[in-house]
Amino acid sequence: MNNEEFITIEGFKHIRHQQEVFSEEEMIQRSKKYFTYNNKRRSIRDFSNKAVPLEVIENIIKTASTAPSGANKQPWTFCVVKSAEIKSKIRKAAEEEERKSYAERMSESWLNDLKHLGTDANKPFLEKAPYLIIVFKRAYEIDKNGEKHQNYYVNESVGLACGMLIAAIHNAGLATLTHTPSPMRFLEKILERPKNERAFLLLPVGYEANKVFVPDIKRKGINEIMELY
Repeated sequence: MNNEEFITIEGFKHIRHQQEVFSEEEMIQRSKKYFTYNNKRRSIRDFSNKAVPLEVIENIIKTASTAPSGANKQPWTFCVVKSAEIKSKIRKAAEEEERKSYAERMSESWLNDLKHLGTDANKPFLEKAPYLIIVFKRAYEIDKNGEKHQNYYVNESVGLACGMLIAAIHNAGLATLTHTPSPMRFLEKILERPKNERAFLLLPVGYEANKVFVPDIKRKGINEIMELY
């Protein structure tokens, strides 16, 4: 393919795209292999403090940034926290919110639904994991003149990026956990984020600890999650 091939639509340059194509047999094998690998992914809460190269984290985030977004606005910021001091502040604030949630905010049925996961308000992984990635959604953009510019389908766009981020973390041989202490406004304050950003998801990232146990949960079968019309 000639990389210089392009056309102009409504005054905007469009470059030629050519999807990689496989035989049906290879598609089946590749899709099966990818599922099998991703099916091994589990959320963990016990991390090693073993160092992870920053370049790996950067590549993971670059992968997440390939997600589709409304009008290609790319309404996300990925804050990477390595500082022990900042991680300590985040843990302290997160556990304060979690204690309130477990004691006051969560319903009895919610607490019962969590029992088999063995969770509580203590979050040591927020300090133990070598990195925290906090994903912020950008509700709107602010230009150099202070003018606001709308972003579109922000939650959907950032959600897609987070899914790709988690898959990229697993693909790199690392582990993570989706952590959403609610409310999460303390993250905006600790990291001094601009007023157009809101915390969306917190992910500790690193190697799992020497011996880790996870709940013996099962995925829903294809007949439970897919309807063919």
